[in-house]
Amino acid sequence: MNNDQRFFDFLKERIGLDVTSVGTAIIERAVRQRISAVPGRTADEYWQALQHSAPEQQALIEAVIVPETWFYRYPESFATLARLAVKRLAEIKHLRALRILSLPCSTGEEPYSIAMALLDAGLAPHQFKVDGLDVSPLSVARAKDARYGKNSFRGADLGFRERHFDLADEGFRLSERVREQVRLQVGNLLDPTLLVNEAPYDFVFCRNLLIYFDQPTQQQVFEVLKRLTHQDGVLFIGPAEGSLLGRLGMRSIGIAQSFAFSRQGAPEPQPLPALIPPPLPVRQPPRVVPPVIRPRPFAANVTPIAPPKSSDAATLLANIAALANAGKSAEARGACEEYVRSHAPNAQVFYWLGLLSDMAGSALEAQGFYRKALYLEPQHAEALVHLAALLASQGDAAGARRLQERAARSGRTADSEQKR
Repeated sequence: MNNDQRFFDFLKERIGLDVTSVGTAIIERAVRQRISAVPGRTADEYWQALQHSAPEQQALIEAVIVPETWFYRYPESFATLARLAVKRLAEIKHLRALRILSLPCSTGEEPYSIAMALLDAGLAPHQFKVDGLDVSPLSVARAKDARYGKNSFRGADLGFRERHFDLADEGFRLSERVREQVRLQVGNLLDPTLLVNEAPYDFVFCRNLLIYFDQPTQQQVFEVLKRLTHQDGVLFIGPAEGSLLGRLGMRSIGIAQSFAFSRQGAPEPQPLPALIPPPLPVRQPPRVVPPVIRPRPFAANVTPIAPPKSSDAATLLANIAALANAGKSAEARGACEEYVRSHAPNAQVFYWLGLLSDMAGSALEAQGFYRKALYLEPQHAEALVHLAALLASQGDAAGARRLQERAARSGRTADSEQKR
């Protein structure tokens, strides 16, 4: 398709997607899939069909969107929500139900996690209601069905599954008690009339969305989020979006790993300090790295591996590591781009792309790739360290320091697990 700009512009207009945030390869792959849905169809013919078919427009959007979610993702956010909800009810003297919003809600794991967390915290059903919105009708339909497979249940603590789910065909069905707390609907955050007649929400979850927008769209979306969030409310965002909200006038509520921000008491913008502590070092693994272990970038004396003929993901990942470690940057980037075209998104691949861009002096491109790696794997230690260094070089001392602290916590967790 050769970077056909018209498809990029269409997605930017419809859902605000900045092509640089996900890379052209992902969009081109989605367009190729939709073109090939009709044998023999050309790109121009598909473009004409796209202009006159609302279902096809939605089908392209669905092909680009990659729902990556699970129950209780970022568990400290839900623990924080439960504590704040109890406090908020006391502040409003229990005169009304709490209002919570989740957008994008994807296939429902987040809004249902909110409802389960509040029920488990002792709130009665009449004390809160959750709204979930997503631009994808397919995702909303799956959320309403509330049937989930093992990929939606991750982590060591799955006690909530015993409390709130029943066994169903090939998975689990969420209990009616939880489903009744959540209202799901299709909605687009770029729609200026979105929820315009609704009262503001006490808590809003909008995680890992802003990173896919360019700066003007980020500002536009942020204004909508402010309108939807009560003056005394709290906005929960993704791990990679904290520095952005800080620049937009929000402040962290100060609870580690909650990724929660408030408008109350936000400090006036201050000049950034000239110097900040250097990024934390990354532990050195062995020089020769098996395919299943992350290699130390660009280590010496690594024998290059020939490009694989197989499309197997593990083989391709091993080849990327070997090429990068051997200093073959162009070949390594080509292997990364091949992986993105042919496989599901992978945090380590985006980390390699970030590092390769970093080495080439493309700081903004590197920053985008590191953020994509952290979206898929929030505690990816190398991505945290390198993104912190980039933010520091750009003068964002606060953002860099937060990432350094997260990298340090990640390192301590890994050390404690190795000692067990």
